[in-house]
Amino acid sequence: MEFFKIRRDIPFMKNALVFNVISLVTFLAAVFFLATKGLHLSVEFTGGTVMEVSYSQPADVEHVRRTVSSLGYTDVQVQNFGTARDVIIRLPAVKGVSSAQQSDRTFQALKATDPGVSLRRVEFVGPQVGEELVSNGLKALAMVVAGIMLYLAIRFEWKFAVAAIIANLHDIVIILGFFAFFQWEFSLAVLAAVLAVLGYSVNESVVIFDRIRENFRRFRKMNTVETIDNAITSTISRTIITHGSTQMMVLSMLLFGGATLHYFALALTIGILFGIYSSVFVAAAIAMWLGIKREDLVKGERKRGEGDPNDPNAGATV
Repeated sequence: MEFFKIRRDIPFMKNALVFNVISLVTFLAAVFFLATKGLHLSVEFTGGTVMEVSYSQPADVEHVRRTVSSLGYTDVQVQNFGTARDVIIRLPAVKGVSSAQQSDRTFQALKATDPGVSLRRVEFVGPQVGEELVSNGLKALAMVVAGIMLYLAIRFEWKFAVAAIIANLHDIVIILGFFAFFQWEFSLAVLAAVLAVLGYSVNESVVIFDRIRENFRRFRKMNTVETIDNAITSTISRTIITHGSTQMMVLSMLLFGGATLHYFALALTIGILFGIYSSVFVAAAIAMWLGIKREDLVKGERKRGEGDPNDPNAGATV
């Protein structure tokens, strides 16, 4: 399905160097903010107190969040847990205040606003658990990157694998750079969004790479630059439809999903926007700089006239 069709190829690769410089500057800025400011980690990573409370009727999560925030907490997480009447509250660790003191003070504040609230459980999450989550998260990221590289190297060619991974890591680092610069809370949900962006971004790269390979087989008179420009131009309609539909869903989560989904949707929004950019101006351009050519993707190609002159298939691509 196409909403529109572009008749002439857009010379994307003509300005590839300019866009790659922009990408490099953005990437270095993200690394700088990560190194100087660092990520504002949530309770899951830093440790703190987890409370589960239950109401006699569906809980007003926003009201609970305002009540807990009025106690001076800025990094509190409040969300439904199980049913609409059960709420889980995550409080950051406070120096000099025990977990029991935190939970007791918070519960008394909740009980003052609604006497029907009951305390189901209180747990303390130690910092060692957060360190384990960070370690497991980095392992998951490394496994995803390795899997993507292996898949692309087998399906296409190692130059495409290198180009796609650089483009994907470009997206991930920029997302983390945004969270470091604005000091947005980095939680497990955001980590899940980062991993989702890795898969989402590589999907766009695979579509473009597949069209490049197809063009190498179809248009033998085109050089590499012309082949890449044609591949990107011919997939623009698909890109707009796919990413537009996905962004509408993510935007609805961002606007109406509340505080629980806010940073998750924000990370996805940044990832989608930069994923489109990196697939065109980073992945395809790097593949071009690495010297991708027809012979890399079309194996066993023979020139017309070679082989048995009586063979009707002589000169055909194998």
